[in-house]
Amino acid sequence: MSNNVTHNAISTILANPSPNTCSDLPDLIVQVLDLKPLGNKFMFTASDGKMKLKAMLHSTLSSEVISGKIQNLGLIGLSDYIVNDIPNKSEKWLIVSKCEAVSPALEKEYSTEAKVEDSGSVLKPHQGDAVMKDVKPEICGIVVKPKKEIVAKSAAQIVHEQNGNNMPSARMAMTRRIQPLVSLNPYQGNWTIKVRVTNKGIMRTYKNARGEGCVFNVELTDEDGTQIQATMFNEAAKKFFDKFQLGKVYYISKGSLRVANKQFKTVQNDYEMTLNENSVVEEASEEASFVPEIKYNFVPIDELGPYVGGRELVDVIGVVQNVSPTMSIRRKSDNEMIPKRDITIADDTKKTVVVSLWNDLATDAAQELLEMADQFPVVAIKSVKVGDFQGISLSTISRSSLKINPDLPEAKKLKTWYNSEGKDTSLDSVGAGLATLGKGGAQSYFTDRVFISHIIKNPSLGDDRKPAFFSIKAYISFIKPDQTMWYRACKTCNKKVTEAVGSGYFCEACEKTEEECNLRYIVSLKVTDASGEAWLSVFNDQAEKIIGCSADDLDKLKSQEGESAFQMKLKEATWAPYFFRVSVMPHEYNGDKRQRITARAVGPIDYAAEAKYMLEELSKMKVSQ
Repeated sequence: MSNNVTHNAISTILANPSPNTCSDLPDLIVQVLDLKPLGNKFMFTASDGKMKLKAMLHSTLSSEVISGKIQNLGLIGLSDYIVNDIPNKSEKWLIVSKCEAVSPALEKEYSTEAKVEDSGSVLKPHQGDAVMKDVKPEICGIVVKPKKEIVAKSAAQIVHEQNGNNMPSARMAMTRRIQPLVSLNPYQGNWTIKVRVTNKGIMRTYKNARGEGCVFNVELTDEDGTQIQATMFNEAAKKFFDKFQLGKVYYISKGSLRVANKQFKTVQNDYEMTLNENSVVEEASEEASFVPEIKYNFVPIDELGPYVGGRELVDVIGVVQNVSPTMSIRRKSDNEMIPKRDITIADDTKKTVVVSLWNDLATDAAQELLEMADQFPVVAIKSVKVGDFQGISLSTISRSSLKINPDLPEAKKLKTWYNSEGKDTSLDSVGAGLATLGKGGAQSYFTDRVFISHIIKNPSLGDDRKPAFFSIKAYISFIKPDQTMWYRACKTCNKKVTEAVGSGYFCEACEKTEEECNLRYIVSLKVTDASGEAWLSVFNDQAEKIIGCSADDLDKLKSQEGESAFQMKLKEATWAPYFFRVSVMPHEYNGDKRQRITARAVGPIDYAAEAKYMLEELSKMKVSQ
């Protein structure tokens, strides 16, 4: 690939807004101008020296910018892209899904003299201005191309060239561009994807104010390993439920995308897909199938804390330290005995964590790990749930996968670290500090100790990916009695359940209907210290410590003894001092940016430890004076 900006690159891009992978296009090299972040992506202006076009790099290319490979004023070569029209606006955006850095930053913005193609003469600067004065290069929706010779072809020739005797799915592959999932966004119109069904949910029924219906979803993976969740309702659900078979490959078109709800998404993708009854789904039975490449987004063991109790699944990698014997656990939902085995893994953060393997992973993969335990193998585990057992623990679910000694750069790096220093290093459990909090210890509550005013006066604390953590000592000043203080939860997994059609409660996580459910707290309360006050979100385990009873017991008290007894119970919990370990992150509510402060741990005041802490703080003040 050349190191120079491609002549008329922007015109070529606009003339080919969605090129086929087999298109005979020249190397397209443009200069990057005005590079700046936009959420987890980067936007820029693409320039060929004559014309400019607003552009955006896909989120998968953000690491190329962060590492410094793609730079402002630098050159990039475009491998895959699409040009989108912005609805209700007369402008186009270039969405770059694949590219490579060609050159670091140039000294200045590249420019070239405008040329008139017909005459071959070069215009002088003022002549070029006169010709181009009515043309807006950034909003150039019409490109005049040289007249091409048109060759007439019969219908038979066209069919023969497109191999029309193939099956419909094969014709779709040859006549329509297959787009990678990473390039899709809600602003695109027509697209076709080729994906494998890697997880299929059950058909569920629901009932709400608009009536009754049914829904199911599938997880789709393309050959690059990118995943997306697709959901179908009512007629579409009935049409495609039997069509989608786990493990098979399909061509899908005429679907729609929207921004994924972070609270409920199960795959790593900014968008989720909806298929309706007019969507097209064809099995790629005559096409060569593929095994999707598994893409990992590893979370270091010492950074698992923010994921505790959340819906988001994580990927981890570590060196196996220990493999426990197989245990049989009786499942509460159906009294079935299921196998379980715990393994302990460590990484180069010098922390360890216990991973509970269930079902086939416990009997097959864990047995293989046990046989090679003396070799300290590396395991990569995808899609595990982060729990708070022993502070922090991990657990596999039905869609989890485990690879032993995977051929990954992270695995090789980890093995090198362990052989050189890790095996002789003292390793601590990542949940050790948090486990102490549950036993009444106060040591960890003095980490990052701040006043409430420090939090509320800094609205930029934390971000969507990683919250900020602090410790505070405060009094509970108010618990709002008219709030919804609990939710109905599954007895097995504690996830939210919905009323099933007929009777009982349906759990989406367990994919089962049970006759009974539990109530679990989700409480908003106000805390106060000498510097100010703030609202905290408090969940079940912490709320039970504060209120002094379970949500089921409080609901029973309210229904049997009345509203006054209920409010008295809440008042009894106020004006008591506690240590709080809190997370702080921004969120939007009705268009307003606010702080979300969540209590991750709550403990009573250890006055001896608090007195020691205050004496140390006074000593620091004396030294500073």
